[in-house]
Amino acid sequence: MAFQLLLGEFNGRLAEAGYGDLRPVHGMAFQVLRDGGATSSELAERLGVTKQAAGQIVDDLERRGYVRREAHPAGGRRRLVVLTGKAHEHLSVAGRTLHALEAELAERVGERDLTALRTELARVITELTDGGALPPLRPLW
Repeated sequence: MAFQLLLGEFNGRLAEAGYGDLRPVHGMAFQVLRDGGATSSELAERLGVTKQAAGQIVDDLERRGYVRREAHPAGGRRRLVVLTGKAHEHLSVAGRTLHALEAELAERVGERDLTALRTELARVITELTDGGALPPLRPLW
């Protein structure tokens, strides 16, 4: 519930900042693509969705001007999906928004309690993954 409430507030603030056309899945895709891009298949694997779903996400983001497809550096038929300047602007706004929300939450619950919460959540993640790799972060539609 805490995650859902925080995500709702985050998305509301992003909508107020002019990004009401994006959903959480788009932000997750941006995180995958931000360091040089990826193929649609790689995006599907990282998001834990089907290749068809990843293709639909890319098509949607391309129509909105957030990504573009380029020739893959390795050649062949593969296409590299990369972020546009519009997407990088969104990531900057989203980062500032998230930091502001974290600061507000720290004021409300106390920095010490928030730090303790982060520590305990990290411990839960480590225990549930046996210290190994994290699974794909499933998008919320």
